[in-house]
Amino acid sequence: MEQPRRFPGKVQNEPGVIASGVYLGGRRVGDIPVDGAATWAGHDGYVVWIGLLEPSSQLLRKVQQEFGLHTLAIEDAEHAHQRPKLELYGDALFVVARTAQLIDGRISFGETHIFLGQGYIVTVRHGASTSYTAVRKHWESCPTSLAKGEDFILYAILDFIVDNYIPVLDAIEEEVEAIEDRVLENPLTRSEIERLYMLRRDLLRLRNAAGPLVEVCVRLTTNELPQIRPQMHPMFRDVTDHVRRVEERIDSLREVLAFAFEASLLIGQGHETAISKKLASWAAILAVPTALAGIYGMNFENMPELGWRFGYPAVLAVMVTVCSVLYWRFRKNGWL
Repeated sequence: MEQPRRFPGKVQNEPGVIASGVYLGGRRVGDIPVDGAATWAGHDGYVVWIGLLEPSSQLLRKVQQEFGLHTLAIEDAEHAHQRPKLELYGDALFVVARTAQLIDGRISFGETHIFLGQGYIVTVRHGASTSYTAVRKHWESCPTSLAKGEDFILYAILDFIVDNYIPVLDAIEEEVEAIEDRVLENPLTRSEIERLYMLRRDLLRLRNAAGPLVEVCVRLTTNELPQIRPQMHPMFRDVTDHVRRVEERIDSLREVLAFAFEASLLIGQGHETAISKKLASWAAILAVPTALAGIYGMNFENMPELGWRFGYPAVLAVMVTVCSVLYWRFRKNGWL
């Protein structure tokens, strides 16, 4: 096809459109409106990259009409809460990935829906997600890489999503190490146990968000998808390795949290056992004078040594001797 004759000037993006640009040979040649974007995507060498943030139904329908996207894919992009997946609708790929950010100590999740076809890529973001402006700027400074096409942009976005899991895990790992240090000193408090539980639950949700990306990336390395060139397969395998490392870190952190909880229980039980031993030891020591005093406190006329001059001192001496021997034994055994 012949190239477009005229390029529009500065474009005022409508609400929901974060960026809408066209690239030639890896270089951004300008912004374009959503209306007519398919015209640019239909010319050899041109790639249209549109980024949407929680778009309205009207905007999504407009994008659908421009690129001939499947209705089911548009419905998924309109209503979030999708599981990470890859679907092939005609000549277009539809990819769903889950994003994650640490906000106020909790992992917040979002979604990115990606439409990829000949000469275009459209991203739709929902919820907690870092802007892809950094991805654009980074690869716009490397036009040789960006010139590889829309499948390279797909790789760049997925790699960026997976890389953003790392700061979340780093922050949680730092907190987990602090919890480990506190466990060795004293049993966890109720608030700390609640925090530990919340961290384990968030990590499980993060694993459920990241894990399915392995299957997505594996499919992107096969020859069943004509939209992905064989030259890009090693890059998607690299993303697969990153996701698997993320899974391993998540599993390790969850195990550490489980061990910390168990250690806290064992330490708490150990403290309770020590207290029980002390109470039992003192109870045994006090039982001797209590028993002797109870016996000699009964009002009977015929009792051993009742009329003996040294009976009272003798009973006191027996009490002190037996109590001392018991104290020494309990102390030696570590009960006191």
